Amino acid sequence: MTTGQYPHELVVLVADKDMELAIKGILGRTQAMGIREPMPVVHVHPERDPGCLLRGHDFLSLFRNQFAHALILLDREGCGQERSAREILEAMIEKRLSESGWGERAAAVVIDPELEMWVWSDSPQVDVVLGWHGRSPDLRSWLKSKNFLQEGQAKPERPKEAMELALRTARKSRSSSLYDQLARQVSLGRCVDPAFIKLKTTLQTWFPRAGSD
Repeated sequence: MTTGQYPHELVVLVADKDMELAIKGILGRTQAMGIREPMPVVHVHPERDPGCLLRGHDFLSLFRNQFAHALILLDREGCGQERSAREILEAMIEKRLSESGWGERAAAVVIDPELEMWVWSDSPQVDVVLGWHGRSPDLRSWLKSKNFLQEGQAKPERPKEAMELALRTARKSRSSSLYDQLARQVSLGRCVDPAFIKLKTTLQTWFPRAGSD
């Protein structure tokens, strides 16, 4: 659907400040994402992940006549329904969004298990942002020594715990601004996480670059 009949293009509902800065940074990477910039409005749900999961459609229903598209972004870890696969949770949210008036103009992305999963790529910028540039051992070797990363794995199984300990070890403060830095600096082409791929393809469908079909 074209956005001409709506005053605004994209409203995004996220679970926390970290996610807000991350999605703003990602949406600003238009060339890497293969999109045109949609000028998003981002809201943080006061009830965090469970609120996005169970009541995100209610929150966004107020905007259905103002925005061409809506996106809900949350972590599976901490949402209250961790036993369900992310695809099941996404389908549940999208059904509610559709029934609340968005139709096919809205989507949900559930990160499995959590936002920090997108942090862990083999980009050297991860080391820089997390304070590990020039350290010995290097970050990935350290992750293996702490049993966060097994041989052959691309990402640690406990991504948030790994990130927090890596920051403490490097004596670097944890702040939401780190997510903005990572989103703006780390190679997005290296991220093969299924939730990220869904986000990317959804945005490419909604906001194709000029000249693309």
